[in-house]
Amino acid sequence: MSKRKVIRGITMWQIAVIAVISAVIGGGVAFAGFTALNQNNNAADSSTSTTATTTGTTKTSNVSVKTSSAATKAFNKVEGAVVSVINKQRQSENQSDIFGSLFGDSGSNSSGSNGYGNSDGNSSSGSSSSSSSSTDLETVSEGSGVIYSKKDGKAYIVTNNHVISGSDSIEVILADGTKETAKVIGADETSDLAVLTIDASKVTAVASFGDSSKITTAEPVLAIGSPLGSEYATSVTEGIISAKSRTIDVTDESSGQVTGQAAVIQTDAAINPGNSGGALINMSGQVIGINSLKYAESTDGTSVEGMGFAYPSNEVVSIINQLVKNGKVIRPALGVSVVDLTNISSDQQSATLKLPSSVTGGVVIASVESNSPASKAGLKKYDTIVGVDDTKVTSIAEIHTAIYAHSIGDTVTVKYYRDGKLSSTKVTLTKEAASTTSSSSSSSAN
Repeated sequence: MSKRKVIRGITMWQIAVIAVISAVIGGGVAFAGFTALNQNNNAADSSTSTTATTTGTTKTSNVSVKTSSAATKAFNKVEGAVVSVINKQRQSENQSDIFGSLFGDSGSNSSGSNGYGNSDGNSSSGSSSSSSSSTDLETVSEGSGVIYSKKDGKAYIVTNNHVISGSDSIEVILADGTKETAKVIGADETSDLAVLTIDASKVTAVASFGDSSKITTAEPVLAIGSPLGSEYATSVTEGIISAKSRTIDVTDESSGQVTGQAAVIQTDAAINPGNSGGALINMSGQVIGINSLKYAESTDGTSVEGMGFAYPSNEVVSIINQLVKNGKVIRPALGVSVVDLTNISSDQQSATLKLPSSVTGGVVIASVESNSPASKAGLKKYDTIVGVDDTKVTSIAEIHTAIYAHSIGDTVTVKYYRDGKLSSTKVTLTKEAASTTSSSSSSSAN
């Protein structure tokens, strides 16, 4: 299976390059849109159009269109709860100004917005400007977040861990432009989720979560966030649920290394850098996912369009509740590494695993940790797990969901095939091993 480039979050370099390109082509785009609009208005109702009898006296039509679609109503419910999240970090004294080097400007930039999505312009290398001080904070990246609760004078915001990773300070910009300093309540690298709090006095809207297990393929959805940064805050795109559950590799953009796997919702609603942490909502205005990443291209350079991903709301709620309560996530584990059965050839399924032809889904144990719950329960390498309690397991995503729905100390019934026979065993879950790792072909069944 070919690897794909995964885009997560947005950096200042990305903003600079995109902004330069947009400045070059912006005029042409605006002109084309204006022309198409006039043509469409004229075509819509010729009886109300105004025909100029003298050159230079053309007027606009007096017809206006009022719409109130389900999408509009859904957006209006959530719009005020989606915020921009700004990651600020201390910069070293010898860091040069990327904008100065790009445009050949050796002087310092004045304070304020520079048009590229960060709040303050950097001064060039060698400048005496205070922005070069090691104690000053600079905007490193921007993302999105969703206000989901207000309690005791605080507003709680869910976002992605990678949006706030490495920050020395976090700024949240509300939908009305109000800026608030945020505090990190907890962050979890495995799920790529984090919870922030801000003062709630200026917060006027709170989003609610829907049940992501009830979503259907081809169901219409909206993605809301700040693509390319806060300059485009509360942008909305429309699409459908392309797949209810996918297991995908998560790759660090800077290193290119696979850092784990995620069970996600796939959508063709446009998700761009900066949308990370924003809301994926249904037509009732409920948050059913937190937008996080998208496929940009495969290793052979093939361009990929319309493949965005969001963490399902049921998992999000479970994670953020733990982060608020404990500041971290403590997960139960089986103590095995597994591979999707679909990645095993039919010959190996028959000859090595000895599976009946009727078994088309499941996860195959690649290794069992010594003294783990799975080992104590008698599970072995090459056993094919097909169920946990009453939940059918056909993929890594489903076994993750099934195990993570329990607490440490819970006992579950694992159903599996060994040498062609269906068996079951009781497993008492323990804490996830800190050394557990995953790759593109296998994953901890935690």
